[in-house]
Amino acid sequence: MTTHVDSEATPAPAEDFLNRPATPAQRIQSVLHRQPALSPAIVLVLAAIVFSLINDRFYALQNLSLVAQQVAVIGSLAVGQTVIILTAGIDLSIGAVMVLASLLMSKLVADNHLPGVLALLAGAAVAIAAQAVNGLLVTRIKLPPFIVTLGTLSIFTAITLIYAKGQTVSLDPGNLLMWSADTVSIGQLNLTTGVLLMIALYAVVGYALRYTAWGRHLYAVGDDIEAARLAGISVNRVLLSAYLVGGFAIAVGAWILVGRVGGGDPNSGLNANLQSITAVVIGGTSLFGGRGVVLGSLIGALIVQVFVNGLALAGIDPNYQVLTVGVLVIAAVSVDQWIRSVKS
Repeated sequence: MTTHVDSEATPAPAEDFLNRPATPAQRIQSVLHRQPALSPAIVLVLAAIVFSLINDRFYALQNLSLVAQQVAVIGSLAVGQTVIILTAGIDLSIGAVMVLASLLMSKLVADNHLPGVLALLAGAAVAIAAQAVNGLLVTRIKLPPFIVTLGTLSIFTAITLIYAKGQTVSLDPGNLLMWSADTVSIGQLNLTTGVLLMIALYAVVGYALRYTAWGRHLYAVGDDIEAARLAGISVNRVLLSAYLVGGFAIAVGAWILVGRVGGGDPNSGLNANLQSITAVVIGGTSLFGGRGVVLGSLIGALIVQVFVNGLALAGIDPNYQVLTVGVLVIAAVSVDQWIRSVKS
């Protein structure tokens, strides 16, 4: 008796599935996964084109200079926030620490007549120490980063208000702390030293993430913390280092903030915590950790400021500017989720 096998009912070999050509969606997903900053860069270019068509003043060098200066503080904070989020953490206290550090710097100069360089170092030490507290609570006591930084947000905000006693501090031009407000002309483009400080910060941290063992370990911890531990990576040390690098970025942001407000103001940077997270998320860094680049965070900060600036030039109600930023955040997270779902 001869048995006939229906060839159409026979399952296809596994090789056929493996060799099946990728769909357009899978190819796009693969590109976006390899280049996290690509999608925000496309959004930034399209936004700039649209706003320049709506109002030709958008591309005026004076306006572009203003956009760059307005991005400097949040852009600096976004560097520290990026490093922490890459480990699958988050820092809700980053803006509060910056305000505390900037106020301390200013008061040490204005009230205690300390040299600017010593005040700057003291403010940087406070920022790094505050982040060390966050990092130790996460690594030693094993508390979730969200809970830790939500608590320290209130603590550092209260310390700032108590220390300030409801007063602002003004500094005279010429002090080292005010150096970040000095204007640097590049052709007809006028930038502040603070913008150049921010760019230098991105260059240093970006290089470290891309070309050093520390950077590779950081990505590994964010991608799969247990696999990183089994591979011999000192997970706690890497996590703590992320918060310390965040403290250094906060110190730079505090220096730039002093130059922008002309001293110390306990009410400055009230929304800096969320704004830094917004820049990082829009810039393509995954909230689940392990994927993203600091350049994307700079692009994300620019996107937010370009939309705010462009809508203002177009005469749009400021409330719609806030709405637009919210839509951008949801869209960015949705893209990240799509990338992960297609990959799986």
